[in-house]
Amino acid sequence: MNEIAIMQTIFSRLSPFARLPALAVSLSAAAALLLLPAPPAQADDGHSHDAPPAAASGPALPRFSAESELFELVGVVNGRRLTVWLDHAADTRPVDAAEVELDFGGTLLKLDRHAAGEYGAELPAAPAPGEIAITATVTAGEANDAEIDLLATTLDIHEDAHGAAASGGRAIPTPLIAAAALLLAALAWFAGRASGKAVRKGDAA
Repeated sequence: MNEIAIMQTIFSRLSPFARLPALAVSLSAAAALLLLPAPPAQADDGHSHDAPPAAASGPALPRFSAESELFELVGVVNGRRLTVWLDHAADTRPVDAAEVELDFGGTLLKLDRHAAGEYGAELPAAPAPGEIAITATVTAGEANDAEIDLLATTLDIHEDAHGAAASGGRAIPTPLIAAAALLLAALAWFAGRASGKAVRKGDAA
């Protein structure tokens, strides 16, 4: 027998004067159950645990991309950390040992090589929400046969609309909580009056 059935059984056996405070207790318990966070979802045996969805770990990081006849560029900003991946446009091979300079909203950055096709730099500060103009100057190959290209794009950073409030629990509307509080207060008041009348009748008898 579940909790609701137990409450109904006990409630039906109470006297009319005792039902009001019991109802208040039941509503309080129900409200407490509603406010409990929902348990996290678990994958079945047939689902993969290696790659959780992006929503489970938070909002997606700001990113930008640009493409020219020679190169394809993708960048990701994580706080002050800027990471750029650079490929050849013709066959998507990583561009290795290139010189990559970035004009990031007026801040000039020379990117360091991290791995084949991966470059990065540290920003002076985490970028604020808004649009940021980005221009990349790429020089790849030997000095006598170097490929030089200019790629321009825009990074659009939005504020996180959900913030830290997205905890996975069930959201309870504020008006509903206020209405429940008023109902409980009214029930407690009526219960007090009913109990007082019962005591006076018992004294009169």
